[in-house]
Amino acid sequence: MVRAKNWTLKKHFEGSPTSSNFEMKTVELPPLKNEEILLEALFLSVDPYMRLAAKRLKEGDTMMGGQVARVVESKNSAFPTGTVVVAPSGWTTHSISDGKQLEKLPAEWPDTLPLSLAVGTLGMTGLTAYFGLLDICGVKGGETVLVNAAAGAVGSVVGQIAKIKGCKVVGAAGSDDKVAHLKKLGFDVAFNYKTIKSLEETLKKASPDGYDCYFDNVGGEFSNVVIPQMKKFGRIAICGAISTYNSTRPLPPGPPPEVIIYQELRMEGFLVGRWPEDVRQKAQKELLKWVSEVPTMYLEPRWAPGTLR
Repeated sequence: MVRAKNWTLKKHFEGSPTSSNFEMKTVELPPLKNEEILLEALFLSVDPYMRLAAKRLKEGDTMMGGQVARVVESKNSAFPTGTVVVAPSGWTTHSISDGKQLEKLPAEWPDTLPLSLAVGTLGMTGLTAYFGLLDICGVKGGETVLVNAAAGAVGSVVGQIAKIKGCKVVGAAGSDDKVAHLKKLGFDVAFNYKTIKSLEETLKKASPDGYDCYFDNVGGEFSNVVIPQMKKFGRIAICGAISTYNSTRPLPPGPPPEVIIYQELRMEGFLVGRWPEDVRQKAQKELLKWVSEVPTMYLEPRWAPGTLR
């Protein structure tokens, strides 16, 4: 009998999550039925979206999330023992699957690449950066792109893809260490938003002509300052609003409507699940090619929620 350790939501969040919001439980898994497989987690994904998505859970439910897992027992010929997959099993060490909703690693995956990238640059976070920048923003070479939370799992990939596409990239992060990291990644301008005197003036100095694309991971007051500096027909991909997730106060008002109207800006929120599996697989192969060619895309941010090892 296999015992699984599950990290459950003990109590719904009020403000910032703490260890008291979680409880680890041990459960015994039943024997496999025909077409089922037993998965052992190698890496668990811990992502900002969970702060909001956990509202849909009942107290006592296992925390949601993707994981890289290995098949350790199988009664499903499509997933023999030893197969490595990405599974939506949540925060658990072991789980039973019928094989649905599992994604095998690409056949081109080199042995030299860490498997953890399957829930990072080559997984949901990398695909979020890819589709948000290339599809939602429709970025073109020669444009100027602004990214906030730029040292995070999504933002760092956004900036590097923008450089690959021939853009000027400006990134905001929350420490000098993160700013130094962004410069290693090739960002043209990077700044610590916590230590500057004026966000408005810093943005103007970084790009006096304004911004074509804004990849927003933060929301709140930061976006209210950015949006008036967007160029005509600018595009804004709203990926997240992490500055507001733990707030217990009323949210700040949004940007001035007249700016959006007269600059004819396009703002769009998105979830990576909207793109069908075959499109995601094609994007993953392109990301894999870039990771193989661009050494810095191999790096996983130390400050991102990242993975639990």
